[in-house]
This record gives sequence, C-alpha cells and structure tokens, in this order.
Amino acid sequence: MAPPRPAAPVSSAGVVATLALAGTVAAIMQTLVTPLIAELPKILDTSPSNSSWVITATLLSAAVFTPVSGRLGDLLGKRRMLLACCVPLILGSVVCALSSSVVPMIAGRGMQGMGMGLLPIGISLLRDVLPAEKLSSAIALVSASMGIGGGLGLPISAAVAEYTSWRVLFWGSAVLAVLIALMIAKFVPNTPGGAAGQRFDFVGAVGLGTGLICMLLAVSKGADWGWTSGTTLGLFAATAVVLPVWGWWELRGTEPLVDLRTTARPRVLLTNVASVLVGFGMYAQMLVLPQIYQLPEATGYGLGQSMLGMGLWMAPAGLIMMVISPLGGKLTTRSGPKVTLVVGALVIAAGYAVALPLMGSTWGLLLTSLVCSTGVGFAYGAMPALVMSSVPLSETAAANSFNTLMRSLGTSFSAAVVGVVLAEMSTTMGGHALPSENGFRVALLIGSGVALLAAAVAAVIPAAPGAETVAKDAELVPARA
Repeated sequence: MAPPRPAAPVSSAGVVATLALAGTVAAIMQTLVTPLIAELPKILDTSPSNSSWVITATLLSAAVFTPVSGRLGDLLGKRRMLLACCVPLILGSVVCALSSSVVPMIAGRGMQGMGMGLLPIGISLLRDVLPAEKLSSAIALVSASMGIGGGLGLPISAAVAEYTSWRVLFWGSAVLAVLIALMIAKFVPNTPGGAAGQRFDFVGAVGLGTGLICMLLAVSKGADWGWTSGTTLGLFAATAVVLPVWGWWELRGTEPLVDLRTTARPRVLLTNVASVLVGFGMYAQMLVLPQIYQLPEATGYGLGQSMLGMGLWMAPAGLIMMVISPLGGKLTTRSGPKVTLVVGALVIAAGYAVALPLMGSTWGLLLTSLVCSTGVGFAYGAMPALVMSSVPLSETAAANSFNTLMRSLGTSFSAAVVGVVLAEMSTTMGGHALPSENGFRVALLIGSGVALLAAAVAAVIPAAPGAETVAKDAELVPARA
C-alpha cells in the first residue's frame, strides 16, 4: 500500500522548511526560561520551590498531550492538528508575557507544552507527501530541528534576558508561533487522516496522562521532596498501578490511543527502548557542560563563563546538527536507519570520551558538545524512520508521538540520575555546596555508558517485516499486519 499523495502539487522545500522551523521553535519554547531560573522567584514574587513549576508544567503538559495530538493527527488529519498545536503555543506565550505572578506563568507554560506535538506530527506527515528519494534526508533534518532549537535557543534567550525585558522572550515566542501557523497554512498540504472514521480513545488518553503525570512528578520532583518521602513513593506506587491498567485497557480496545500490539513488535519496541537511552545520553552532557562553563575558576575545574558566554559556547552544537543531518539522511538511504542509529549512539559515547581528558578547557568542552550533537543528529533522524517503517499508515502520527515521548522520558530520567550524582558528590566552597569535579566525571561516565547501551540495543533491532533489501527499509515501506 503506497502512502496517499495530495492532489495538489507539493513544494517539498516549503514543507520541509516549515516543519524544520516548527521543530526549532518548539525546542526554543522548552529552553526559553532557562536564563531566568535564578530570577524567577523575584520576577514572580514567589519561592524557588514554586517557581520550579514553571519548568515542570511544560514537561508534564508535553508528555500528556504529545501522544494525544499524535492520535488526533491520524484521526482528523495531520495539517489540521499542526495548526491546532500552534494555538496553545501562541496563547501560552501571550499569557506568560502578561504574567506578574506564578499561577498564570505556570498556566502559560503548560499551554506551551500542549503544542509540543508539532514535531512528531510533522515528521509523520513527511511520509504522506514526499517522494521516497527525499524522505530520509527530510526526516533527518526535521528530527534534528529539536537539537538545533535547543542549541540556539539558550544563547538567544540569554542575550534577550540580559539586554532587554524578560517579557520580550515570550512576545517573541508568540510571534514565532504565529509565523509557524501561517507557514503551515501556506506550505503544508491537507492530507486525510489515516485512521479517519475511528473513534478517539478518551479513557486511554486519561489513563496514559494520569500515569505519566505520576511518574514524571516523582522523577522530576523526587530530589526536592525526598526520594523516600511519602509523596514520592506514593506517586511511584500510583504509576505502578495506573500504567498496567492503562495497558490492559489499550489491549482490549479495537481503536486504542496507542496500539500496544504494534508497539510490542520487536522492531518498534527495541527502537523505543533505544530512544529512551539516547534521550538519556543526549541530555546528560547538556546538564553537565553548562555547569562546568559557569562555575568559578577558583574551583579549579570551573571555567568562569557568564550565562550568555556559556550559551555562545554551546550554540555551535545546535548548528552542527543542522550541518550533519543531511549526512545522516544519506547514511539511512544507503544502509538503513538501524545503522544510522547505531552510529549515532556510538558517536555520542565518543563525545563523552573526549570530555573526560579535556574537561578543564572551553575548547575541550566545545569539542565534546560538537561530537555529542553530531551523534544526536544521526540518532534522532534514524528513530522516526525506524518507527514509521514498522507501523501501518493509520498509526504513523500516534507511533511517532509515542517515540517522541520515549525520548522525553529518557531526558527526565537523565535529569534525575545526574542530579542525584552531582548532589551526592558535592564540595563546599565559600559556604556553598557545589558539584565536585569527580561528580562531573561520574556523570559523564554514566552518560557514555548509557550511550553505549543504546548502541547495543540498536544493533539487535530486526529488519523491517517483509523488507528484503536496504532500499525497502530506506523507503519506509509500511509494515505488514
């Protein structure tokens, strides 16, 4: 069965540019408040504990709504859902720009998280509208846009926050979201929902959302509340109950939110496991390197950079992903996405190996981030290709959104593990507790080990069902039922 093609001529360049910019803007939304973390309690007249919800709200909202918007894309049409995702991005940005207290700011950031389905829906739409020979490189570029936005968003946000009002950050994000909506309306063709006529699984959506909120709250706030506190343990216990019940519900339904039978296929399952591990490996260095850049030189291992200086040193990592993504697409076309994923994970591990002897140098850390980002660019382009070559056309957006969720879970677990390591292996200077050099080294070793594990998992991903040649794999032929 061939993917449906729109009746009207499609501008491949216009579609890819629009969706790549959409992914970049979505990533910028996530890093938008990073330069403001220390100032948020003062800006919002609240405690540091309360202000941390400004970040947590986006994480939770994105986790809940990304799989929901993906399924709705399959049901209602992907272009329609891309436009729908722009609405909370615009409204959330405006609410944040007008906020003077913590509650509306949290609400606005939650709305921004609701729009994070832009990327997985956009990637799945590529399968519907592009010819096979352009598909691998387009998927690689659009997938890499999240890393590009993350790398560029930090220095841009830092510069805006330092030299203008913090409100300009949110007004700017609102303008970008409007621009994305206009480009989608102009360049992205209307494609029918692959699952049109099926019903939306409301019970499954509520169940998955509840389980994810419980798990992510426990993981992201456990360090603040205490890992053995009643709240944290209660949330983990709720997760252990809710998610299996949700799985039972999905398996008994004929039109589930997430088709767990498809997800359990070895090719999809192992890709999702590798995605969690790659997400962990990618994010560990993003947590460690900025801290080393900004710690005082008096520590003996800190580099004494300002927030803006750190952002500028990290920015080339985003640019390298833009440069490297076409090479990843070519590798996928020639050798298949499995090979690209293995190579990407190994390159991430190599980046950590570079960091260990060069940790005390700004140029050494720059090289580390460039190598790691090269690996992320390869890996992030390969994962959607693997997933979409293994699921029916009626499930591409839902399956891709679930894979995006797996990557997000990896980053959440990475933040928790690295946070514990740095907190336990700390040192005291000037009456303040700071992460120690050994703590950073252990965190880097963990990141490297997880990246190597991701490569090992990727190496045993089976070939696409019915695919006898690499060409079939590269063309993303739909899996047989």
